[in-house]
Amino acid sequence: MSQLAREAGISREGLYKVLSEEGNPTFATVAKIAKALGLQIKFQTAA
Repeated sequence: MSQLAREAGISREGLYKVLSEEGNPTFATVAKIAKALGLQIKFQTAA
């Protein structure tokens, strides 16, 4: 978690908070976490 927080540019405590059940992360935060994990977010039209 510490490394993920560092790579995402979020404090470790903040990371735990946004990922908790009560957390309410912004899309920007989710995008930072995804990027730090090596993931890419894509949108696709509904079929």
